[in-house]
Amino acid sequence: MTSTSASATPTSARWIWRGQSVHYVKQGEHGQPLLLVHGFGASTDHWRKNIPELAQHYQVYAIDLLGFGRSAKPNWDYRTEIWRDQLRDFCQQVVRRPVVGIGNSLGGYVVLSLAAEWPEWIRGVVLLNGAGGFSTLGGSPTGWKQWLGGLVGWGLRQRLVSYLLFLYLRQPRVIREKLKQVYYDPAAVTDQLVEDIHRPSMDPGAADVFAALMRGGQKGRYVDELLRSLVRPLLLIWGERDPWMRARERSKLYRAHYPQLVEHFIEAGHCPHDERPELVNPLIRDWIETGLPATTSPPISKAASVSESPP
Repeated sequence: MTSTSASATPTSARWIWRGQSVHYVKQGEHGQPLLLVHGFGASTDHWRKNIPELAQHYQVYAIDLLGFGRSAKPNWDYRTEIWRDQLRDFCQQVVRRPVVGIGNSLGGYVVLSLAAEWPEWIRGVVLLNGAGGFSTLGGSPTGWKQWLGGLVGWGLRQRLVSYLLFLYLRQPRVIREKLKQVYYDPAAVTDQLVEDIHRPSMDPGAADVFAALMRGGQKGRYVDELLRSLVRPLLLIWGERDPWMRARERSKLYRAHYPQLVEHFIEAGHCPHDERPELVNPLIRDWIETGLPATTSPPISKAASVSESPP
């Protein structure tokens, strides 16, 4: 592997998309472009342990999804399709080359959605405890469970209820408590990590984004449907101590629908890239160097259609 020069620190930049300010970070001037996409409630800051090392070899971009991090937080009806289109247009307008898409949790699901719909902009997909449902997982609740689930869902869709819940969840002590539930190593839950998640929650519009998501945002295609459309290499890195996901069980589902994937299991929780970067960064580098074809489909012409109007 040949190292390329990288700037000493990541560069923070802004991009206007559908009339909204989107924040992204770039480091590294040469090599294969990588696009890092955070999970729910996180931001580009969650890649602070990955960007500098990966940028020694690649051109690294990390982006704040609309509604998160330092990006604008308009009161929109959020859906996975919005974030998928945001990534597509970012690749087209800013990177202008196909990327290796790397996503954690929700970010992984969005990257997978992009790869399934517009493979010409993706050379490979890396999912770090990727989120998203499978059509084959369980059935709908019945009886009292259905009634209780409906009641809770109704309550969360009420503006006052969602606002009060948001005020509770954004408290630093609550953020720390929740992180310790999903990180295997409690020492990885640092003051900086808590502040990185707390700070965007204080932005104007953050409560409206939370309320919109509680009303039923994020919905998209099932993961198995996306995998049936996928034509790019896929790397799965599992923090198998994740209490939110049964990594071994989800692994079997991914393999059933995309058997040619490559995967690794490590001792970590829901965010292995942040908890064990010394393991995750080399796994990503090795896979890029050995698991990707030498060439991929050419990028779309600059004349391709790009939506500029709000949803």
